[in-house]
This record gives sequence, structure tokens and C-alpha cells, in this order.
Amino acid sequence: MKNINNRQGKAVLNMTEGSPIKLLVTFAIPMLIGNIFQQLYNLADSVIVGRLVNANALAAIGASSSVTFLFFALCNGIGSGGGIVTSQFFGSGDEKAVKKCITNTAYIMLIVPSLVGMTAYALSRPILELLETPEEIMPDSLAYIRIMCVGIIFVSIYNFIASMLRALGDSKTPLYFLVISCILNVGLDIFFVYKLKFGVVGAGIATAIAQLLSGFSCIIYAVKKNPYFKFVKDDFRVDRKLMYQVVRLGIPLSLQFGLIAISCMALQRVVNSFGAVAVAAFTATSRIEQLIHQPYQTLGMAVSTYTGQNHGAKKYERITEGYRKALLFMAVFSLAMLPVMQIFGRTLVSLFVKEEAVISMGAQAVKITSIFYVFLGMIYVIRGVLNGLGDAFFALLNGIVEVAGRFTVPILLTTIPAIGLWGIWWSTGVVWFLSGFTAWLRYLQYKKKIW
Repeated sequence: MKNINNRQGKAVLNMTEGSPIKLLVTFAIPMLIGNIFQQLYNLADSVIVGRLVNANALAAIGASSSVTFLFFALCNGIGSGGGIVTSQFFGSGDEKAVKKCITNTAYIMLIVPSLVGMTAYALSRPILELLETPEEIMPDSLAYIRIMCVGIIFVSIYNFIASMLRALGDSKTPLYFLVISCILNVGLDIFFVYKLKFGVVGAGIATAIAQLLSGFSCIIYAVKKNPYFKFVKDDFRVDRKLMYQVVRLGIPLSLQFGLIAISCMALQRVVNSFGAVAVAAFTATSRIEQLIHQPYQTLGMAVSTYTGQNHGAKKYERITEGYRKALLFMAVFSLAMLPVMQIFGRTLVSLFVKEEAVISMGAQAVKITSIFYVFLGMIYVIRGVLNGLGDAFFALLNGIVEVAGRFTVPILLTTIPAIGLWGIWWSTGVVWFLSGFTAWLRYLQYKKKIW
């Protein structure tokens, strides 16, 4: 393994040796910056549309977010599965298998997003109607979703390449192109929304163009610079056994992400029933939470790659050590964010909208959800370990728990007179707790099974 890493140079990172916390932090920081910039796609759309158009325009984007998340999730799960399999081959030192895994996952990722995008485009209106989207925001919501459906292939291309590079320990390359793309997206947002007055449609067009450039630029750079992307003819052969490995892990991940997306749609339906003001407030708080998710998500992805490599090398004590350090890191961040949201929640919500009713509602909402951040962090860290170990069952189990929680808890809480509308945000915290606790139980069970 050492010889392979020395020959490949700085483009890869061997996480089977050295301090676990140092490796996790070194690997995670570029990913964290990249994930934050990726969220700026949505934030730019929301802030520019919310401030330069109106609250209804912001609500339109928010009402469509859970739907687009569902379609993106179905594609990205396959790419994530390929990344995990690649990290395991890398950890075992099988250079040939790494290259074949990259190419065979690419074949899958050309087909799946195309099929999902076409299906999503056709079903977008029925789904919005099923979610009882308020009539005043329906046209803009539908237009935004359909533009995102066209852009699914661009998002999938970037996420696929990024997943492969991260599996090899390269978390910096995806960051560089993402930063450039995000800056471009902001500029295009202002041009299409403010200058051309395209409104929500302009925000969708800007995002699609930026994602297109990000995906293809990342591919070109990887092929030119990363040694594992230097393919020979034999690397392009279809390997059914390898594709089965990727699909076997990728489908449960897709189902997990898809079920979570469906659960978000169930919650969105409850939100929609409270009117456009509630939808706008929920959209603003969701955008804030998406930023809060990023350190957790990044840590989870780092833990997944770390676990995958060490699982391939059969260094299970290192996996346990990395898991414990990651949980501690997560807990410190969660406690630090609690006073920030309690004190500055109103200021953060006001970045998205000017309407006082929306700001007041959103400020109270983030005070509620911030209490549960530590459970949100547990989900990501433990999910990262289990995904790295190749536990396909957990992906499905976690998705089922989220769906069950978001279908039942919001309805239950919002019907209690003393809670009412606020049950939307209390239910979010309760579902985080249920999912985190379930993940912890599965980790204990799987640990006994493996080591």
C-alpha cells in the first residue's frame, strides 16, 4: 500500500496510518468549505429571490426543494455507493480494481440520472399538487422544479467525480471547482433575476449553468492530474461483478436518501397547510439548517472514507478510535451552535426576507431546532462509519425511521392546541433524536458482528 501511495503522489491520501483525528480534520476541512459553497447555490437563489422579488418567490423555491432533493437523492446514492467500494479497494491496495470501479460506476451514473430526470419532469406537477402547494406559488414552484430536473445530470456528474476523488483521499480538487462555480452562480443569479427580471426561473437557470460548468471542469482536471484517472483500454471493460457491488450498496443508499426526501415532502405538506407565510419561514429556517448540516455531513463523509480504507486494510481498532474522536468533535460543535441560534436566530432569518411576520416565525423556529443539533450530528457520524463498513441494511433502516417519524410526528404535534404551528419544528428535532438513537443501536450491533 505504501508503494502505491508513494507512486501516486499527493493526489491520494492513505488513511490507514497516522493519527485518526489529524487525518479526519485534514481531509474534512476542504470538504467542509466545498459543502458550504455547494449550499450557497441554494442560499444564493433564496436570498436573491427573497430579497429582490418577494416572500412568495422564496416560498416557491422552498416548496419545491423537498421534491428536487428526492430526485437528486435517487442519483447520488449510486455515486456514493461507488465511492465507498472504491475506498475499500484503495485501502486494500488494489490499484486495478480502483480504476475499474471508477469506470463502471460512471456507466451507471450516465443512465440513472437521465432516467430520473425525465421521470421527474413528467411527475413534477402531480407531486406539487399532492403536497397541496399553495396556488399563489404553484407556477413558480413548477417552473423551478422542471429546470432542476434538466440539471440533475449536471449535479450527478459533479457528485460522482467528487465521490471518487474523496474515496482516494483527495478532498481538495472538488473544492476548487465548486468555489469557482458558486461565485459564477451568484453572478448569474443577479443577472437573470435582477437584470433580466426572470424571477424564480432565472434562479433555476443560473444554478443549472453553474452546476454544468462545475461537473465538467472537475472531470477534465481529474483525468489530467489524478493518476487513478489515467485509464488503459482494459479499465473500460464492463465488470458485472463490480457493478453489482456498487449497485448493491448504492441502491440502499439511494433508498435511504429517497426515503428521507419523501419524509421531507411529508413535512412540507404539513407546512403548506399553514399558508405562504409559514412556507416562507420554513424555507428560511431550512436554509439555515442546511448550513448547520454541513460540518456534520462533512465529518460523516470523512469518517466514511476513513472507515472504508481501514475496513479494506482490516484495521478495526482504528475504526473505533476514529468513531470516538469524531463523536467528540461533533458534540463540541453542537454545543457551540446552540447559543448562536438562540441569540442571533432573528438576524439570520432576516437575511432571507423583509416581511416581519416571516422573520418572527423563523427566529422562534431556529431556537427550537437548535436544541436537537447533537442528535443530528450523531446521525451523520454513525452513518459514515456504517456506510464505510458497507452496511447496506442500515441505509434502508435509517430511511424507514425518518419516513415513519416525519409522516406521524408533525401531524401529531401540530394537532395539539398548545403546540400548533410550532409542531413543524419540534417534529424535526424529535425525528433527529429517533434517527440518531437508531443509528447508535445499529452501530453497536454491527460492531459485534465485524470485530
